[in-house]
Amino acid sequence: MTQLKGNAIVGQSGGCTPVINCSLAGIIDAASKHSCIKNLYGMWNGVVGLLNEDFTDLYKQDRDIVKKLYNTPSAALGSCRYKMNDDDTQKVIKILDKHDIHFVYLIGGNDTADSTLKITQCAETAGYPLRVIAVPKTIDNDLPFTDHCPGYGSCARFIAQTVQEAGRDTQAMKLVDPFKIIEVMGRNSGWLVAAAALGKRYDEDAPHLMYFPERAFSMQQFIADVKDVYYKVGYVVIVVSETIRDAEGVRIGAKSDGILHDSFGHVYCEGAAQTLARAIEREFKQRARYDKPGTIQRMSMAYISPVDQKEAYEVGRAAVDISIEGKSGVMVTIQRRDHGAYAVDYGDVPVEQIAGVEHYLPEHFINVRGNFVTQDFIEYARPLIGDPLPEFARIM
Repeated sequence: MTQLKGNAIVGQSGGCTPVINCSLAGIIDAASKHSCIKNLYGMWNGVVGLLNEDFTDLYKQDRDIVKKLYNTPSAALGSCRYKMNDDDTQKVIKILDKHDIHFVYLIGGNDTADSTLKITQCAETAGYPLRVIAVPKTIDNDLPFTDHCPGYGSCARFIAQTVQEAGRDTQAMKLVDPFKIIEVMGRNSGWLVAAAALGKRYDEDAPHLMYFPERAFSMQQFIADVKDVYYKVGYVVIVVSETIRDAEGVRIGAKSDGILHDSFGHVYCEGAAQTLARAIEREFKQRARYDKPGTIQRMSMAYISPVDQKEAYEVGRAAVDISIEGKSGVMVTIQRRDHGAYAVDYGDVPVEQIAGVEHYLPEHFINVRGNFVTQDFIEYARPLIGDPLPEFARIM
């Protein structure tokens, strides 16, 4: 195979994470070691920057930029949520040709796979020599054909520990505020809700109940579950997805008017915690509080998983190596080894198998009643959050 030579460009898209810049660092590090990549540019704000030819030269950054990026949250190049159309992709090919760019790395989630696919197909149709690689990133952990996604482990660690902290607060204040609802992100999947269980050591520890978008939500069952825990433990900490829905598919707590969508058609979430707190107050005639970490949960370096950091960096490096090998239109994957201590390998999968597909929390990770996780999930997720969580003191 004739070695492709030219410039490369990288962009970041979608919701930010604590480790998305680790993948950028991996790409910079790997690209600098290949003589066939003459220059590496960064597109500002994802494909929007590509369409506007708004670039920066990453080889001209500070010499320690890779080390700094490894410990920097959010998207250093800026992000976007932009759905490309046919005119956009044709324009992109002309821009890439103009700047002698033959390697494109797009760091993002499911929607970024869609952009990767469109650019790949357009380049093939135009006969333009191009290698386009999707680099996985999403706290939602909802990309198929990969064991997990960079960004999930750190966000899972944040949720696992902060739920324990909130649980201690609710336990101490149970005579005043015995009910606490914590609403977390995750779009249409319950991976982040499930992560709240990773810090639980005893039955009375938080969380006591969890509700996932994969299961239809019943207010009647919810109240019954809360009563059961309250009369046994004396306080209740509940973790819910921002997108739980009833049996008819209606979001709990969704507004009936003016719901906004992003360019990919995803509904912006108003959340369910307030609605559930009011329902508890009506039933128990006691105060119910709720917390919504919002974007803080996907940005905290204080709770970062070292495992997540390292793997995010490695998928960036793998993206460059895969492109040099001659592949295009693929997403880097993380594959867990079947035996022995936790370890992974890196592979790839065609992006047409990723774009528009969501990987939901499997049935065997949710208990029969649909209000907690199983031990299978704990064993799956615990290695992803890194070091053991702190164990708090207990006075008996």
